[in-house]
Amino acid sequence: MSEHDVPRGDALAWVNGSDAPEKNALNLGFMALTDSASLIVAATQGFAQPYGLSLNLKRQASWAGLRDKLLSGELDAAQGLYGLLYAVHLGIGGSPAQDMAVLMGLSQNGQSINLSHGLQQAGVTDAEALRARARQNSAKLTLAQTFPTGTHALWLYYWLASQGIHPLEDVQTLVVPPAQMVAHLRAGRIDGFCAGEPWGAQAIEERMGFTLATSQSIWPGHPEKVLGCTQAFVRDYPNTARALVMAVLEASRFIDANEENRRSSAQLLSAGDYVDAPLSAIQPRLLGHYEDGNGHAWLDDQALRFFDEGKVNMPYLSDGLWFMTQFRRWGLLREDPDYLAVASQVQQLGLYHEAATAVGVALPASAMRSSVLLDGKVWDGSDPAAYARSFALHALADAASAATAAL
Repeated sequence: MSEHDVPRGDALAWVNGSDAPEKNALNLGFMALTDSASLIVAATQGFAQPYGLSLNLKRQASWAGLRDKLLSGELDAAQGLYGLLYAVHLGIGGSPAQDMAVLMGLSQNGQSINLSHGLQQAGVTDAEALRARARQNSAKLTLAQTFPTGTHALWLYYWLASQGIHPLEDVQTLVVPPAQMVAHLRAGRIDGFCAGEPWGAQAIEERMGFTLATSQSIWPGHPEKVLGCTQAFVRDYPNTARALVMAVLEASRFIDANEENRRSSAQLLSAGDYVDAPLSAIQPRLLGHYEDGNGHAWLDDQALRFFDEGKVNMPYLSDGLWFMTQFRRWGLLREDPDYLAVASQVQQLGLYHEAATAVGVALPASAMRSSVLLDGKVWDGSDPAAYARSFALHALADAASAATAAL
């Protein structure tokens, strides 16, 4: 990357004019994950300075720690799990309710469900075998996810339920920070996990596990990480928030522009200050080259992406709504919220539109989008309450209590 990659246009007008950032130096939280790339590229490769910003990257050890520092103000903004931000906003995130903001999407796709090498040796290598194993009277399998209301918990729950495995009854789940997943597999503390890359690929590289399913096989083009902050930050520093979105949009566009940029981004991510993982675990899946550790290899046309002409970055109302339907499905919400009102408050559509327009990123025609998930269910955001009630497997009263207690 070079100075020639610095954003085009009249960026300096944002620094010196009436739209100048109210706050220039920002503490930006991220986790050791491949899908933190756009924040790391924005902060280190010249995409923030033209907008009058200095981004101080702060790697976090866990999603709970990131949440707490975001709420205390130690972090101004952060890479976030969609479900983490909505849970805090709704008061079910393990902390008092606080108004939260999704500024933009950071990524789609690129997570994976992985099982241990021990299960692989025992022949548990597909959904049918896993279902049979889960229904045995022996000790329940223990599967890890990264945060109780986070995307990885919900991808894991959704996939298990689609295979006839009740995630709150047929298996045990626990929370493990993503970078610790492989170590937990190695120690035999878990039988599998759902997390972002490069940890699924790293489990394969270390012969500790294999990939059973990718998150994009559950929902092609699914929403994943977001750029989040408190609504107080947006209220107090609106120009800063807009400039931050502009800088990250530029970085996102850069990463997705071509394979060379993805390769250079992978090299950057592998450094000790960032993801701190071998390039061999990061780069292939970032380029869409998958091996599952079980004899299959493929080029995934729904691999991790950061821009896709802005489709990744739009904070769709329907994306926020979906996560709330799953909270309701699994007993984390005891009653239906005012789905649309909550999503309209959290998703910062007006700010995003201003930022995207300023840097020449196309805006979709609607804040709702339609998708078909692996079980054939269509999600379009039109009736979230009915959608949440439409699943055969859901939280029973006692399971709901257990799920809530786990927070």
